[in-house]
This record gives sequence, C-alpha cells and structure tokens, in this order.
Amino acid sequence: MIFENIFLSALIVGFILDAFIGDPYSWPHPVKWFGNLIYFGERKLNKGSSRTLKGGAMSILYVLLVFVFFYGLHQLLTLNRYALWAFSSILVFYGLANRTLINEGLKVIRVLEKQGVEAGRVQLSYIVGRDTSSLTPHQIRTAVLETLSENLSDGIIAPLLYYAVGGVPLMFAYKMINTLDSMIGYKSDRYKQFGMIAARIDDVANYIPARITALLMVLVTFSWRGLIFIFKYGHKHASPNAGYPESALAGILNCRFGGPNVYHGKVLDKPFIGTNGRDITNTDVVKACWINAGASILMVICIVMIKYYFFSLVSG
Repeated sequence: MIFENIFLSALIVGFILDAFIGDPYSWPHPVKWFGNLIYFGERKLNKGSSRTLKGGAMSILYVLLVFVFFYGLHQLLTLNRYALWAFSSILVFYGLANRTLINEGLKVIRVLEKQGVEAGRVQLSYIVGRDTSSLTPHQIRTAVLETLSENLSDGIIAPLLYYAVGGVPLMFAYKMINTLDSMIGYKSDRYKQFGMIAARIDDVANYIPARITALLMVLVTFSWRGLIFIFKYGHKHASPNAGYPESALAGILNCRFGGPNVYHGKVLDKPFIGTNGRDITNTDVVKACWINAGASILMVICIVMIKYYFFSLVSG
C-alpha cells in the first residue's frame, strides 16, 4: 500500500499547495519550459511545405517525450518513497492552476473597477485569446466568466483526471497537449496548418474532462437549469468541448454567453448560450470563482474515494 498512499497523499498535498500558493510568476515551471520548447520547434519547422505534417510530428513527439521523461523520473524515484512523495506532490502542485485562474479573473474585475475600461481590456488580454481592444465592461465580465468555466476544465479537472488515470507522467503529457493547443492550435494564417493536429489532439484529450467539469459544476450548485443548459447548448459551441462548462455556468447564473468576437483579426460569431442577455456583475464573477473551487474539491474527493476503493479491492 506504500505507493498507493503516496499517490493519494501527493494528490491532496499538491492540490492544497495550489489552492494556497498558485503559480508565482518568478518561480520555475514545467509549462514555461514546454512553451520554450514549442516556440523553438515552431520557429524551426513552421515554414515551407508540409506544415501540417511537420506540426503534427512535432506535437506527437513532444507529448511522447514528456511522458517518457516523467515516467523515467517516477521509476527512478521509486527507490526512495520519500523522494517519490515529494516529487509527486510538487508536480501535482505544478500541474494545477485553479488559484492562478481565480486570481487572474478577479484581477480583471478589480482593474476594471478601479482603473477603468481601458485598463480592464488590457488586463483581460493576458488571459484570453480574443481581441479585447473594443470590449465593453459587460463584455469584459462575460469573457472572464467564459474563461473561468472553460479553463476549469483545461487547467484543473483534466489534469486531475489524467493524474488519476496515469499519475504524474500522464498528467504532464496532457499539460504538453494543452500548451501546444494554447500556442499553435489557432486558425490564423500562421498556425492553421501547423497547429491543426495539435488542436485535434487537444479536442480528443479534453472530450471527457469537459463533460465531467460541466457535471461537477451543476452538482456543487444543485442547478437544474445548469443541467438543462448542458444538453441544450453544450454541443452548439464552435469548440467540441468548451461549450459544456460554459453552458453549465450560463445556466447556473441564468445569463448569456457567446456572440461575435474578434480572434487574431477575424470575427468569430459564436452561437449564443442562453437567452437572458442581462448585465453581468462582479457578484457573478465571484460566484463563478466559488463554483470553480467547489467543483475542484469535489473532483479530488471523487478521485480519492474511487482510488481508495480500488486499492482496497486490489490489496484484498
């Protein structure tokens, strides 16, 4: 039961560390290294012919390398259970981003309120891919809510799920997939071909986590309307996955997401999620942050209960 206890205790410790510390900007972080590696590969390969093939090969190679690297470290550290526990706890901490996500969302609202709409637009641009230069205060708050819900899946629930399935190696293979998509998975002229396969891999990797995320959100709020919105609007989003947690939050808050936005110089007219086009308030954003925290805690509880039951069966 030694390694089973390490698995569960590392999950809890890493989760608690993320909840209290987040990701300090000055600290080293594996995702920063992933980003540097992707940037290097993109500059070398995203030119000439066969860009889709080269981008796909790079993406698959990077994901495999990350898995093998962390798997090798994990196997090496099995020789010392204390080192393995510390390694696993720290990597779970690095693999989650809920405190940072919540902090960044609240920061946009604080800047908007204290410094005005121009400053709010700039602050929002740090966490979204859309053009923020002409957004209204209502659109800024809406964007924050959409980001909180979508990234609850990408930044917390999905990493937790992959940790539950394959430990730290699979968790960070997923983090590489997600980083690839966030850097090259766009339909702009520069990335449309090169990032096509990376974007598809990300769609597959997030298919189950996005739907679990939406379910967790309605469970922690006991929102029947949120559940209805998942089935009514989740599949209508341009993304095969983002629409599910966004639909859940729109239903919970009884508001409307979607509509036209500018991404990389092109207007993308997203289908509306919901019909109540009311003003979004700061209270809505704060409530969304609590929903993120609650859904994350519920996910950890579910993993611990399922794994503990499974380990008990295996050990007889």
